[in-house]
Amino acid sequence: MGVETTRPGVGTELPALEIPITRTLIVAGAIASRDYQDVHHDAELARHRGSPDIFMNILTTNGLVGRYITDCFGPTAVLRKVAIRLGAPNYPGDTMVLTGRIEELDDETGTATVRVVGANGIGNHVTGTVTLTFAEATVTVTLTGEADS
Repeated sequence: MGVETTRPGVGTELPALEIPITRTLIVAGAIASRDYQDVHHDAELARHRGSPDIFMNILTTNGLVGRYITDCFGPTAVLRKVAIRLGAPNYPGDTMVLTGRIEELDDETGTATVRVVGANGIGNHVTGTVTLTFAEATVTVTLTGEADS
């Protein structure tokens, strides 16, 4: 496995990011964003309200989408607009896989619009776009391959 920095272009697929959905992540994200709704920390009350378990809040999802983009575009990336929509809930024990594709790119201004999808075992948890600026016209891509014998 290695890391390659490449010049992005429209249509560039960003590397996937797998995020294990744990109870700790769900509760910590809710606390950090001051979202004290019981469905984000109390499994019994979440079930009473019709959910099979606690589930991730939108602010945690928003933060994870931002992390994904800045991980791919590097430390010069500045998020300018995040427009996301939630779908299937993120429950504990699942994994969300974030993927992205560059939809628009302006090399002169260093502005990109990326289509983002975060899928879990029951469907798309989050879909949307992120517009960002970055100083260096590069994207970090992790290369995978079989180890040499």
